[in-house]
Amino acid sequence: QWGWFNLATHFPWIGMRTADLDNAHIEYCRGLRNPVGVKVGPSTTPDQLSRVFDRLNPDNEPGKLTFIHRMGAAQVAQKLPPLLDAARQRGHKVLWCCDPMHGNTESLEGGVKTRRFDRIRQELELAFDLHAAAGTRLGGVHLELTGEDVTECLGGARDLTEGDLARAYRTTVDPRLNYEQSLELAMLIVRKHGSAAAAQGRAGAR
Repeated sequence: QWGWFNLATHFPWIGMRTADLDNAHIEYCRGLRNPVGVKVGPSTTPDQLSRVFDRLNPDNEPGKLTFIHRMGAAQVAQKLPPLLDAARQRGHKVLWCCDPMHGNTESLEGGVKTRRFDRIRQELELAFDLHAAAGTRLGGVHLELTGEDVTECLGGARDLTEGDLARAYRTTVDPRLNYEQSLELAMLIVRKHGSAAAAQGRAGAR
């Protein structure tokens, strides 16, 4: 289909803080044929979600719009279900993605930013469970990681502590999962996705 494409990326996405309807980011992406992602956070209401959907995907085209929820482990169980219910009830064809990183960022004394692996894992596990309960499907996960042996996120298999951060804290922006923490999350995703697929298969066979 003819239209304007951003050829610098296949998937432009709009951050949570710039996703207001009157924001230039929404207006810009409204004119693109690219698939578009939008970050949604704990302050996003069902009505706001639907208005953003209607603005960016007025034809309800499958694959056009991805909502990337980033609630934080402490709020996802309360804040995500109303959004899932609203999108399902209104027939929105949307891909759901979980970002368990950005809602769990904190600053320690001295201003060093970090993330706790247990909270990242908790939000991701809850996201799978909440989607299953709502009858929706978690279609993707957004992670920030590296294959290097960095010490930027606390916890994980080696139980990294605040005292470990200075040993290999190399990021210039946000703290990343190291290779061990990344593999641990990958195994969790495989396990939870398999359980969700099996449950859907049993439901379809009834």
